[in-house]
Amino acid sequence: MIICQGVPRFHDVGRDSRLRWSGRRAAKRILELGTAIGYSGTWLARALADGGELITVEHSTDTAAIARRNFEKTGVAPKVTLLVGHAQTLLRDLKGPFDLIFNDIDKAGYPEVLDPCIERLRVGGLLLTDNVLWKGDVARRDKSQETAAIRTYNERLAKDPRMIASIVPLRDGVSIALKVRE
Repeated sequence: MIICQGVPRFHDVGRDSRLRWSGRRAAKRILELGTAIGYSGTWLARALADGGELITVEHSTDTAAIARRNFEKTGVAPKVTLLVGHAQTLLRDLKGPFDLIFNDIDKAGYPEVLDPCIERLRVGGLLLTDNVLWKGDVARRDKSQETAAIRTYNERLAKDPRMIASIVPLRDGVSIALKVRE
């Protein structure tokens, strides 16, 4: 359990499924976009193969500090490299290939990171993206910037010939995409 501002975060099925997926792929390198308090990152780091690494990106310095403490508390800190800045910018300097990429950044940024994520994913690797149903708004044609960005992301991912993608209605929707070709 991780504590953030006095609020406990407990294990849940959605996060556990990310752990199981990454474990099945014997991931040596995982990239997480959107660290938040380090909850998902902790599960992802625990799923790494021996000698594996998690690179995680958080835009907020304050939130990254909380995540660092939580990585220490949970014992995964030696496997984790935490980068602070905007994912869209930091992705430019990150080299692949990654076995798994978990995307949970600010939703308006989803379309901008899609191609760089696919380019850095190995063939056979997984791209997992959280909140792709956005409370159902993507189906209702809501006009918000976030909803439009998620809709664009989902449509582009579904049409990308390098990927086979599906949306699983866990919580607020998770897309699971397998890279099948360069």
